[in-house]
Amino acid sequence: MAGCAWPVTAMGVVGWLVAITPTLPLRAEKPPSFADRIHALSEPPGYFDTDNLISNESSYLHVIPDLLEQRPAGGVYIGVGPDQNFSYIARARPAVAYLVDIRRDNLLLHLLFKALFDAAPTRVEYLCLLIGRSPPPAEMRAKDLTLPEVIGWVERATRSDREVLRTSVERRLRAHGVPLSPQDLQTIARFHSEFIEAGLELQFRSHGRPPNVYYPTLRALLMATDRAGRRWSYLDSEEAYRFVRMLHGQHAIIPVVGDLSGPHALKAIAAELRANRSALSVIYVSNVENYLSRGRRFRAFVENLQALPRQPRALLIRSIFGGGPSVSEVQSVDDLIAGVAEERYRSHGDIIYRNRR
Repeated sequence: MAGCAWPVTAMGVVGWLVAITPTLPLRAEKPPSFADRIHALSEPPGYFDTDNLISNESSYLHVIPDLLEQRPAGGVYIGVGPDQNFSYIARARPAVAYLVDIRRDNLLLHLLFKALFDAAPTRVEYLCLLIGRSPPPAEMRAKDLTLPEVIGWVERATRSDREVLRTSVERRLRAHGVPLSPQDLQTIARFHSEFIEAGLELQFRSHGRPPNVYYPTLRALLMATDRAGRRWSYLDSEEAYRFVRMLHGQHAIIPVVGDLSGPHALKAIAAELRANRSALSVIYVSNVENYLSRGRRFRAFVENLQALPRQPRALLIRSIFGGGPSVSEVQSVDDLIAGVAEERYRSHGDIIYRNRR
C-alpha cells in the first residue's frame, strides 16, 4: 500500500486504517524534468525563412499599457520567437511560460539565453555575456544603473575571450539535460557569434534578402518605448530582469518546437495546464496568424487556442505588417474565439480591421 511504513495483511485492518487516516500521504511521482517536458510537448520542426535572432517588431512594447490595465498576472504565458517574450513575461508575471516556435533553431536560441541568464545575476552582466564583452567590476554590478548607462558601459567594454565564453556556455547547456548533438552545439555557437560580431547593431534577417530599412537594431529594441515614451524592456530594470531570471532558474520558461496550428504542441500544453489546474493569461503570436491564414490553417489554430484553459480576461498580442514598421495590438482571446465561431471574423483581414471600420 503506497505511503505505508508498515505491512498490512488483514482487510479489516486496511479498512480501519483508511477510515481513520483519510489524508495518509501517498508517495509523490517524480515531476518531469525540463528536458522531458520539452520532448513531451514538442512536434517535428518546420521551416521558416528568417533567422529570428531578434525581433523585427519596433512596436512590440506599445501594448504594455494595455497588458498592465488588464492585469492578467499569474497564470500561463505562451509566446513565439526570440527575446521580446522576456519583456512581455516581465510585465505579465506568469507562473510558467511556454515559447512555441515551428523552428528548432528557436529552441536552441532560447537554450543559449537560458545559459546566459544562469551565469548573469545582473543586467549588465547578461548583456556583456550576450555580445561577448568582458564582465564589469563588482562596483558596477552593484549599482542600480539606468538602461542607457548599462548599454553605454557594455559598448565601452573590451572583448571577452570567445573560447572561454563558449566553453562556459556549453557547460551550462549540458547541465540543463536537454540532448544536444554536435550540430546543435555548433548552431548555438554560431548564433552567439552573430550577437558578438554585430553587437547592439544586430538586425533581424530573412534568408537571401537584406534587412528592411525599418527593422530595429538590438539597441533600438532594448531602448524601445510605449506610445507615451516609457521603456518596458526586460533589461530596463533589475526587478524586471530578476523576475525573468527567476523563472529560468525554476525551469519555468520552456521552449517548445511546434506549429500553433499543429496537431500536438498546443494540445499537449493544454493537457498540462488542465493537469496543473492552471490557465492561459497571455498568448503572443507575432504575425503568425497571417501565415496560418495563407496556408488555410487559421481555424486549426483557433481550435487549438479554444482547447487551452484560460483566464476570463486572457489576452492575445499580435503584430501587423503592411509595408512598413510593425503595429502591435491586443485582443481578448474570448472575443477572437467567439468571433470566428460566429463568423464575424471570416478572414485574417476581418480581425485586423475590426476596430478600423
